[in-house]
Amino acid sequence: MKQISFGTDGWRGVLAEDFNFANVRLVARSIGMYILKHGLAAEGVVIGYDSRFFSDRFAAIIAEVLSGQGIPVRIAERATPTPVVAYAIKLHNAGGGIMLTASHNPPEYNGIKFIPEYAGPALPHITAEIEDNIRMLADAPDEEENSGDNKAPVKKMNPYADYARHITALVDMNAIEKAGLHVVVDPMHGAGVGYLENLLMHAGASVIAIRDYSDPLFGGSLPEPTAKSLGQLRERVIGSGAHLGLALDGDADRFGIIDSNGAFITPNQFLPILLYHLYSVKGLQGPVARTVATTHLLDRIADRYGQQAIETPVGFKYISQCLTERGAVLGGEESGGLSVQGHVPEKDGILAGLLAAEIVAVHGQSLTALMEQVAEEFGRLYSERLDVRTSAQEKERVLRLLNGLKPAKLGKRQITGGTAVDGVKFLLDGGAWVLVRASGTEPLFRIYVEAGSLEEMKEIQEDMKTLLAL
Repeated sequence: MKQISFGTDGWRGVLAEDFNFANVRLVARSIGMYILKHGLAAEGVVIGYDSRFFSDRFAAIIAEVLSGQGIPVRIAERATPTPVVAYAIKLHNAGGGIMLTASHNPPEYNGIKFIPEYAGPALPHITAEIEDNIRMLADAPDEEENSGDNKAPVKKMNPYADYARHITALVDMNAIEKAGLHVVVDPMHGAGVGYLENLLMHAGASVIAIRDYSDPLFGGSLPEPTAKSLGQLRERVIGSGAHLGLALDGDADRFGIIDSNGAFITPNQFLPILLYHLYSVKGLQGPVARTVATTHLLDRIADRYGQQAIETPVGFKYISQCLTERGAVLGGEESGGLSVQGHVPEKDGILAGLLAAEIVAVHGQSLTALMEQVAEEFGRLYSERLDVRTSAQEKERVLRLLNGLKPAKLGKRQITGGTAVDGVKFLLDGGAWVLVRASGTEPLFRIYVEAGSLEEMKEIQEDMKTLLAL
């Protein structure tokens, strides 16, 4: 059996090859052992699933296993977004949740994500314990689940209405209604179908929905809301004269935004606009949390308002800790995940879309115009991730080099500081920075750079490649 391990956001595998009924039962039993050991079974576990092949069947298998372990189960009636499943954990005071999803991976993949009782991504010590259980059970003979009267109850749930009430209380829906917004929504055939479009329509916005039906093949493309994959959304926004185009990934925990001019607004561009809005309009106070790879423009805005910027390793589980334990008003990552104070500490693309609509409604400007306003006030920064593929041997050489790398300069720029929070990061004079992270699964390095101009950004990329002989 191929080793089952939980990566940045759960266990994912290719259907039939390693993601099969036997392995799903094994993982379910291992999660059940964790729930029972830590006394979290009283209020049971919630189970959700996306629109991928067999997700509903896998969810039913997991419910059967947990019920046989004496753990009550609430299982979603239909495909349900990850953030809604996370909210259902809080709603029912559950001991945790299991989400069947492979997020934005290709359609031949599926996955299992365990969400603990605090309704955010599982921390490494939790997934490590579940992995230990998996290894132990894999070496032991199968045990039959309990039957008859010994089984715990399995109930159906539909958390949409409760989630809708909660999330609309976090957003100025009246402003959206008064602004008469016209929005195009693209749930990319995923679990978010029917969420963002309905919530906006109930707020009085005029909504066009595209790719708004479940399709396990996702229309033949990846359910990932990037500039490359949102061409159809861009065309509809421009063609209909919409204020915004809003997209969700396969399980609706990540967002994508197309502005009224057809421009793709990156997470690194949207997060500073949102933080500025939270501080200046909504009057929130508290730090902002960002991953080591996310824009430092957030730091400048936080500093202006007398607040702290917290840097975390890559992975929303670390952002989640800052939201729950350090009072962060916003936690975000350059890969398209965010959550805010008062919400569950899980990334939520539906919330991100509603907040984007609120911002446009309240300020009466496009996001591009607001981006310019923020740049004029706090400075202009350009950021980009460059992926550099290598051989396996070359990857080992670069990793050894990075471990002992302590240069005083990078090209013509002085290195003013650095961190090893996650990868190797150098702070450069003038406010620029560069981060190098190795992929955990491929012979590949990711070079993240942020600088005051596109020319400077490209120059730093080349300087870093030269330093590493890539």
